[in-house]
Amino acid sequence: MEVKPEIERQEEKKPGGAILTGQGGILFLRPKWLTFPLTIILISSFSILALFLGFFMNYWGVADQQWFNTHQIDTESSIIGRMVKSRQDGIFSDGGLEGLGSLNTTPVFFEEKPFNNQYLAYFTGRSFGAYTTYDSQIGGQGILFSILDKFIPLPPRVKYSLFRALTSLLTAISLTGIILWFFLEFGLTAALSVLASAVLSQWVTVFGRNIAWSLWAFYLPLAVIMYYLKFKRGLMNTSRSRFGVIIFIMIFIKCLFSGYDYITTVLIMVIGPFVYYSLLDRLNFRKFLAGLFTAGLSSCLAILLSLIILCIQIGSVKGSFMNGIDHIVYSFEKRTHEISHTISNNFPTEIASSLESGTTRVLATYLAGTFFDATNYLPCSNPIISTYLLKVRYLYLILLFMIMSRLLYRRGNNWVNENEKQKHLALIVATWFSILAPLSWFIIFKAHSYIHTHMNYIVWHMPFVFFGFAICGLAVKSFIYPLGLPTQMRLKS
Repeated sequence: MEVKPEIERQEEKKPGGAILTGQGGILFLRPKWLTFPLTIILISSFSILALFLGFFMNYWGVADQQWFNTHQIDTESSIIGRMVKSRQDGIFSDGGLEGLGSLNTTPVFFEEKPFNNQYLAYFTGRSFGAYTTYDSQIGGQGILFSILDKFIPLPPRVKYSLFRALTSLLTAISLTGIILWFFLEFGLTAALSVLASAVLSQWVTVFGRNIAWSLWAFYLPLAVIMYYLKFKRGLMNTSRSRFGVIIFIMIFIKCLFSGYDYITTVLIMVIGPFVYYSLLDRLNFRKFLAGLFTAGLSSCLAILLSLIILCIQIGSVKGSFMNGIDHIVYSFEKRTHEISHTISNNFPTEIASSLESGTTRVLATYLAGTFFDATNYLPCSNPIISTYLLKVRYLYLILLFMIMSRLLYRRGNNWVNENEKQKHLALIVATWFSILAPLSWFIIFKAHSYIHTHMNYIVWHMPFVFFGFAICGLAVKSFIYPLGLPTQMRLKS
């Protein structure tokens, strides 16, 4: 089959005001008014709206409503507590750290679950008699919402809803940036497939509006790196410093607004676009390693700067910079692996058990996690069907992505030019590289994953599931085009 050379958005005027347009030598008729910039605006608007509605109000019903209403309110309550403390004693009181306040003079701790009192104090204007800081992150989101809380002249309950709406919107915008990148690289079908995976994911949905998690900060680095490498990667041939600066800024923003949760996942996630473009451009191995080194060094420097700031914050409360270092070491030890039996005995029973747990068991738990639960729409009394067929598990997705990767590589390349073939190969490799992002957290931070089975499934979407669904969309498209459609209907979508 002879394939025409790729022509970017080639256009030819046709009678009746229509334009024959397309990419990669595949043309289709579109109305004259549907310009490429307008197409971008329409896709972006549709994506933001669909995602926002899901994040803010579970509009699509993909998550159980009770679960949606209560998910991670314990973590979010520390931001509410920070706003009460800021209103009471100033935005940077207690180092600006988020935390939990007590309605009397007796300090409270996370294990006592004083979460409702944080909301009660915020909504009713009450003050804290004591405040216990959470020392494991800078708490930039708490500082940001404290500033907004100070200057927005509305009742607390209204402001709380606005803060959730803002977080939902920022998350929707960040993910839309990623979805739009897939459109620019692969067309509409791939972009809609990624959008569908975000809309249908119960985990992305329940995290999307949480003001403590600020999910947008996890995805912003990926989106920015995607566009930098798409439009400016030629600059890396002469200097990699700009690439390093952008990585540094993005990782620091992530640490500032969402702490160090899933940090290894984010670090690997931002390398995914670099892997993709390195294969697409056939970058030599030496330059590839140099780029990896630049990204790694910049990320480490960003994390180091954020840790120094955190130690200063802790020191302002506890009295010494070393208190901050001690807390960081303690937090790392309790979230990873058992170094020795003596060390694990220094932790509470639950944490000690997590340190001693097997990595294989942890991985099996997360492979069995549910991506999409169809029983929310189709109640079924048969336990076999409802448990194993109507619950789409991450293991199923991995198997699906394997099949679709093979189909795309073998069949999808029969109707495209050499540049598109290289794009498909680069996407397949980048997708299976990206599975290292969630696996890194499950394995390195095994103890954390052992305990936090109520939330860590979200890392499958950083960004492995998104890339996998893009492959599915392209593979399905490879079956649609050869069905004998007229050439003018063969939309690169």
